[in-house]
Amino acid sequence: MMLRLQLATLLLWLLGSVSCSEKPQNVLLLLADDAGFEMGAYLNKYCQTPNLDALASNGLLFNNAFTSVSSCSPSRAQLLTGQASHASGMYGLHQGVHNFNVLPGVSSLPNVLREQSNGRILSGIIGKKHVGAAANFRFDFEQTEEQHSINQIGRNITKIKEYAREFLAQAKREARPFFLLVGFHDPHRCGHITPQYGEFCERWGSGEEGMGTIPDWKPIYYDWSNLQVPAWLPDTDVVRQELAAQYMTISRLDQGVGLLLRELKASGLAEDTLVIYTSDNGPPFPGGRTNLYERGIRSPLILSSTQPDARRHETSAAMASLLDIYPSVLDALQLSPPNGTRFSGQSLLPVLHKEPEPVETDAVFGSQSYHEVTMAYPMRMVRNRRYKLIHNLNYWADFPIDQDFYTSPTFQQILNATINKQALPWYRTLQQYYQRPEWELYDIKADALERFNLVDKAKYSATLKQLRQKLFKWQVDTEDPWRCAPHAVLQDQGVFKQEPACLTLGHEALQRPKRRRLTQYEQYFVV
Repeated sequence: MMLRLQLATLLLWLLGSVSCSEKPQNVLLLLADDAGFEMGAYLNKYCQTPNLDALASNGLLFNNAFTSVSSCSPSRAQLLTGQASHASGMYGLHQGVHNFNVLPGVSSLPNVLREQSNGRILSGIIGKKHVGAAANFRFDFEQTEEQHSINQIGRNITKIKEYAREFLAQAKREARPFFLLVGFHDPHRCGHITPQYGEFCERWGSGEEGMGTIPDWKPIYYDWSNLQVPAWLPDTDVVRQELAAQYMTISRLDQGVGLLLRELKASGLAEDTLVIYTSDNGPPFPGGRTNLYERGIRSPLILSSTQPDARRHETSAAMASLLDIYPSVLDALQLSPPNGTRFSGQSLLPVLHKEPEPVETDAVFGSQSYHEVTMAYPMRMVRNRRYKLIHNLNYWADFPIDQDFYTSPTFQQILNATINKQALPWYRTLQQYYQRPEWELYDIKADALERFNLVDKAKYSATLKQLRQKLFKWQVDTEDPWRCAPHAVLQDQGVFKQEPACLTLGHEALQRPKRRRLTQYEQYFVV
C-alpha cells in the first residue's frame, strides 16, 4: 500500500508540475486567520479591501478553492506538509492544553526546501505559526507568537512590514530564492480572552483611548445598520454588529497586504515572486469554522505572477484544494519532492497559465477530527462540482462548540433564543445544528445552504454510492486511521499488517432513540 501511494504521488507530481517558468520563482504566501469571502473581488459590497482586490485584478481568482480541514493548526499543517490532517497527525490545535503536533516523521516545506536545495533557498515565517513540533517546522527566519505576543506579530501590520523588510533584504543580499509565509491573526476572534479589545480585536491598536496605535493602520469603521447579512447567518442586529467588527479587522489585514506588496516591490524582487493569498478556514460563525459545510471549507484563493503568460484579471472554476499549495511552492521553486514524500495535492501553476477542462467528477476532500482537544467529532467529506457528501463518524454525539465561538454574541443570541423558545431568523435550528445524521448528501447547485439532505432519496442512490466509494478510496490511499469508523475497528497489525481489515462492531443491532429535546446525556438500547 505505502509503495503504491508513493509511486502514485510521484506520478501526480510529474504530470501536474509542468511549470512555464524559465527560472525559479520566489513565493510569498499571505495567510488570513478565519477569513471568508469578505472582499470586493468576491463581490462583497461592504467590506473595503482595495489591496486584495488589486492583487486579484493582477492575478487569478479561484471560485472553487477549499481547505481540507476547518481548523487552524491542522489547516496550517496541511499547507506546509501537503498532507491531510489525519495523515500528518495534526488532528487539532497546537497551543496550550490541546498540544497536537504532526507525527515525528512528517517533514514540512521549510525543512524540505533546505534539504532539496542544499540550503540555497531561504525560508521564513512572520506572524501566526501555530504548528509543531519545532523540529518538524524549522524556518531559517522566524518571527512568530513563539517570540512575540500574538497580537503584536499577527495584527500589528507595521511590525509585520518591518520584519518582512528585514527578510527581503537578507534574501536579496544573499541572492537566495525564498519562501516567505506571512500569517496574519486577523480576523480571528479575541473577545473570549481580551473582551476590552472588542470581539475581533478591532479596537486593539486603533488609537482609541487605552488601545494603543498601529502607525500604518487607518481604521475603517463600518455602520452595522447598513450591512447586509449573508443568507447563511441569522438576520439580526447582533450579527450585523459582529460583521462590522469583523470587517474592520479584515480591512486592517488588507492594509497589511498592501504594505507587504509595496515592500516586495521596493526590494526589487517582485518580478521574480509568485504571490498567493488564502485563509486557513472559514469565518467563526455558525456553519463556518470547524464545519465541513460550505462556509467552513470554501476558501478565498488568489495566485498572482508577473510571468508574461500568467493569467491576470481572470477567474478560475478549477477545483482547488489548499493541499495543492505544498506542491505549488515546490513547483514555483523548481524543486522535486524528496523520495518517499506523501502529499495529496498537485501544483496549481498549470492552472495559472491555462484553465483546465471542467470534469463533473473533479473532487476535493475534507478531513476534520478535532479542533480543541475536547471536540472529538471526526468528519470526512468529498465534494465534486455539484454534490457534497459528509460522513459524521461521531453522529451519536452532539456537534461540539469551541470556546471563542461559544462566548460570541451571535452564538449567545442563538442559544438564548432556543432556550427561551423564541423565533430566530435563521434557516436552521440549534437542535439541527447540534444533532446531525451519519451521512449528509447535498446538491450544492440547487441547495447552496445545504438545507435538504438527499441521503435517503432513491433518486440519488447511485450518486451516494459513487461518492461513498470515492471518499473511502481516498481514506485508504491516505491511510486514514478513522477509515473504518464508526461501525468497525481498523485492524492493521499482526496477521492484518499486509491486508488491513475493517472488523464490525455490531452497530446494526443498536437503535438510536429519537431525540425530541436537547439533552446532555442519553442511553442506548439493544433491539
